[in-house]
Amino acid sequence: MNEAIVREGLPHPPSSVHELAVVTDAFSSLIRLRGIGFRLIVVTNQPDIARGKISRETVERINAYLLSKLPIDDVEVCPHDDADACDCRKPLAGMLLRAAQRHRLELGHSFMVGDRWRDIEAGRRAGCRTVLIDNGYREAIRSKPDAAVVSLTDAANYIIAMSKQQ
Repeated sequence: MNEAIVREGLPHPPSSVHELAVVTDAFSSLIRLRGIGFRLIVVTNQPDIARGKISRETVERINAYLLSKLPIDDVEVCPHDDADACDCRKPLAGMLLRAAQRHRLELGHSFMVGDRWRDIEAGRRAGCRTVLIDNGYREAIRSKPDAAVVSLTDAANYIIAMSKQQ
């Protein structure tokens, strides 16, 4: 939903609301998904909180901004680093499982859309169908998605087409 800041082929999150850039097709794509009944939950790893590079308050401001500008129902944040061995950091499914419980979602009828292998693996572990938005990062895809696309519009088109087959 937001443009990653790419350094040396790898994506990095914005460090402030001012650095945040929402992708141009985010609002229209999310409205289309909401229009056919999907709940829209963001699940995001934010290890820079644990690393001391960004404050939890800054991440909360960024998420509040996204919630105010886009038709999103909720945001789940993992503030941990891999060394913390939590159950929420993607590729684990903890955030998805908690969101499903809180919002009464059927994960078998849900889709996990993301731009990194951790997103796809978390969705797979939670029992979701998965869609990779391939932004060409210099990072191996360690978990095969159900579909790979190049934009949020393409992801929405795939989800809508698959939903009609149910």
